[in-house]
Amino acid sequence: MKILIVEDEAKTADYLTKGLTEQGCAVDIADNGIDGQHLAMQHDYDVIVLDAMLPGRDGFAVLRALRTQKQTPVIMLTARDRVEDRVKGLHDGADDYLVKPFSFLELLARLQALTRRGRSQEPMQFSIANLQIDLLKRKAFRGGARIDLTAKEFALLAVLARRQGEILSKTAIAELVWDMNFDSNTNVVEVAIKRLRDKIDVPFAATSPKLLHTIRGMGYVLEVRAEPDRGALP
Repeated sequence: MKILIVEDEAKTADYLTKGLTEQGCAVDIADNGIDGQHLAMQHDYDVIVLDAMLPGRDGFAVLRALRTQKQTPVIMLTARDRVEDRVKGLHDGADDYLVKPFSFLELLARLQALTRRGRSQEPMQFSIANLQIDLLKRKAFRGGARIDLTAKEFALLAVLARRQGEILSKTAIAELVWDMNFDSNTNVVEVAIKRLRDKIDVPFAATSPKLLHTIRGMGYVLEVRAEPDRGALP
């Protein structure tokens, strides 16, 4: 999940970034309405967390501008608890409204609900051979055995599962999982792929087919193959 947080309180922004990153989300931060509006317009986010009281341009103005071009789900996170403020936010195009102080677990549940609503046609469960992936519960199993994955490992697996059969380059994976671009010599993706392979393929090699394949000079693909890899790295 790729999230934009537009919040001028550094403590709140840091708290949200830490919590959401631990959940495997890619998070961008803007501490004012002008920068927040620019990011929201220029990039595609799964959901935006938008404060109402912001320097430069308030959240309501940002929301109205956003709705002229995009329908990205938006949850207003603000200290304004008056009914008229909540009504204004909803009328301006907000999808949900949460008043500070808030529970992180409640915010997370609301964010997940908004992204599910926006991806109503996308499956929440995938099966590849005997590998099962539940995106909602954030769990993976192979042959009925639970696979213990870190947040980033699960995010990487989810990206590959959503695009099973499609070769993804290192650059594409870095942008989708880490929300970053980097020099092609950097080994962040290679290391993550190796760790994921060591968990979903290596322990099951005696009884199950290899699913995570390296395509030399191109990238990686998650798929079932009837024949041994050709041109794949060991």
